[in-house]
Amino acid sequence: GHNEMKNIDIVKLICKELGKPESLITHVEDRKGHDMRYAIDPTKIHNELGWLPETKFADGIKKTIKWYLENREWWETIISGEYQNYYEKMYGNRAQV
Repeated sequence: GHNEMKNIDIVKLICKELGKPESLITHVEDRKGHDMRYAIDPTKIHNELGWLPETKFADGIKKTIKWYLENREWWETIISGEYQNYYEKMYGNRAQV
């Protein structure tokens, strides 16, 4: 909360954190309802519960990127399709409701 950013600024921050050039960014045509920015207003949760965010967005996204880089085996199985094989093996024989 209180960290409103434009989408392009988030993408640039991710590129910078990964050490990648901004030239990799591909702009696409906007679609109806497409968010131009991300912003969360934590006023209600602060007023009702006294909660405030502890982590600034820039710090949180850096931590998130680091986690994904350090846990490649977790997401590579999803991208490779191996996860679908596991899902089918574990749940494929269950009756559909």
